[in-house]
Amino acid sequence: MYCETTHNVKVEVVPQFLDSESRPQDDHYIWAYRITITNQGTTSIQLKNRYWQIVDARGQFEVIEGPGVVGEQPVLEPGESYTYESGTPLKTPSGIMMGHYEMVNAQGVGFEANVPAFSLDSPYELADLH
Repeated sequence: MYCETTHNVKVEVVPQFLDSESRPQDDHYIWAYRITITNQGTTSIQLKNRYWQIVDARGQFEVIEGPGVVGEQPVLEPGESYTYESGTPLKTPSGIMMGHYEMVNAQGVGFEANVPAFSLDSPYELADLH
């Protein structure tokens, strides 16, 4: 699990390689990830937008941004959590994702909550031991 807390917003990520949906012979690798966002602050917050950076093993860079997550813009009261699942394909057997959520608090003040960088590793990646 990967975890980071920014501005009293804790973001936990659990990635999982989906071997059954991947086709290594076609350079098609699929990951699912489960994210839990917890409001550790004292006021309600709302997730408005997401911003992702995805980098594959060849250094190919993709940016994904837009409103909410999985079609929702959840409001979290103090102490509440929101969990969702999503996924991403890569053309290489490994990569990395990172990003942030654009949030707004009950007073209308916007801020960013970081998503920890997390690695996308498959059993098809050759390990180089030094």
